[in-house]
Amino acid sequence: MVMTEISIAVVDDDKSLRRALVSLLQASDYAATGFENAEAFLASAEADTTDCLITDINMSGMNGIELKRVIVKRRGSLPVIIMTALQETATLDDALASGPICLLSKPFEGEQLLECLGRVFSQH
Repeated sequence: MVMTEISIAVVDDDKSLRRALVSLLQASDYAATGFENAEAFLASAEADTTDCLITDINMSGMNGIELKRVIVKRRGSLPVIIMTALQETATLDDALASGPICLLSKPFEGEQLLECLGRVFSQH
């Protein structure tokens, strides 16, 4: 699979982080699109075509864990990377129980995200 065929959606209400992640992914030869919230992502064509979803947990409206549950019902299996600045055990347990490919604690290094994506797409 050619890297440029891999589409990744980034859902985070933090505009600067969302833009930074999209730029990092594009510089790493992924096709990346940013969304400011779960609802905008779910209303987009990307929701049905993306190869991987990267989402924050704590957002206004639908949170990232709920988004993962909705997208799995809609699409079946889709690799999801969850990121969060939250450190509450119950939240982290809920996030892990939802079955993400990776759970990244903010702040994280771009290299951590790229390593996680490498694991996701080496399985194909």
